[in-house]
Amino acid sequence: MPAASTTLRMLAVSVIASLTVTGCQTFEDAGVAMGRSELVNDLAARLDRALELTYSADYQLPGGQSAAIVQAQDPARSAYTYPGGRLTVTPEAITRCTTTGARPECTLIAPPTPGSKPTVTLFGEANQQGLVTPPVVVGLLTAAALDPQAVIKQSDTTVAGHHAACVEVESSSGDFTACVTTEGVLGSFTGPVDGKPVELALNNYSATVDEAAFDPPAGAGVVDRRPGGS
Repeated sequence: MPAASTTLRMLAVSVIASLTVTGCQTFEDAGVAMGRSELVNDLAARLDRALELTYSADYQLPGGQSAAIVQAQDPARSAYTYPGGRLTVTPEAITRCTTTGARPECTLIAPPTPGSKPTVTLFGEANQQGLVTPPVVVGLLTAAALDPQAVIKQSDTTVAGHHAACVEVESSSGDFTACVTTEGVLGSFTGPVDGKPVELALNNYSATVDEAAFDPPAGAGVVDRRPGGS
């Protein structure tokens, strides 16, 4: 199983362990803790399974803008397209592209260490441009579950024709709502990320991908900053 998948599963287990408190705990408190741990475990497991899928997901952003997540396996690779840019992670390189100018400009840096997953900080630019990624959602949910003052409610909905489980979180660090489809794909998200309001919703899902999604945009200028790169 990919290391990223294992990491998410370990994260969910650690949250459950932290929330299962012994000692002078009332039955009501135990119910709240168990409810939170179940929510975290279920959504983390869905996102975990999605790390092993090949799929394309298109998202609607406010103002008529759009974003996309494309993921494939053997080898594992992913691409995140958002207004003004694209982030691609493959075994060969992490590629950041800006697409705001007349000509796209891309920079290649060393890929993640084999067997590891990209850090959440890697997705900072995508977050700022309105595309919150699944690892970021897991982190937000985990933080909320560990907050004893947080209120977490569960509901179900349908997003782009796919059933999804949702959580509505009210906490001191910020309120948000996240939905995850049965396939494990992020269905929708509304709330602050890195201090900026974010809102997106899935409008198309496919179990196939365009291999060109992992390449720099056509005609892009490319700067290779990997060790030994030109």
